[in-house]
Amino acid sequence: MKNNQIKAIVICLVLLGVITIFAGGSVLLDLFDMRKREGNYVPFVVWTNFACGFIYLVAAYGIQRKQRWAAYLLFLAFALLLLVFVELIFHIQRGGLYEAKTIYAMSFRTAATLVFALLSYALLKKNKNNNSGEG
Repeated sequence: MKNNQIKAIVICLVLLGVITIFAGGSVLLDLFDMRKREGNYVPFVVWTNFACGFIYLVAAYGIQRKQRWAAYLLFLAFALLLLVFVELIFHIQRGGLYEAKTIYAMSFRTAATLVFALLSYALLKKNKNNNSGEG
């Protein structure tokens, strides 16, 4: 059962990572006229999400290799997202432009990252090879 749970987390993180990189990259590079479609996007949120997409992919690799550092990497991504979410709230309070969907997306991404971090930590904490470099 544990291996199936690890596979499920890896698949979810890869999907989330690829979608995040594609969506963030599309806005940052204005592919497919995405900036216009997104409306009042907040650049620091987009950059952070884009970076987290790569973190998800690296963490997925680490989890697949049953390395505990991958869970810590997800905790780092969670902390980063939480800080950016707080800054987004300050941005909104200062009258900065934003879209309501940004709040929902950041809520989902922050919560999902925490769940993945906690699940990964729980699944990998008893693995004897976590820090040996073996997989």
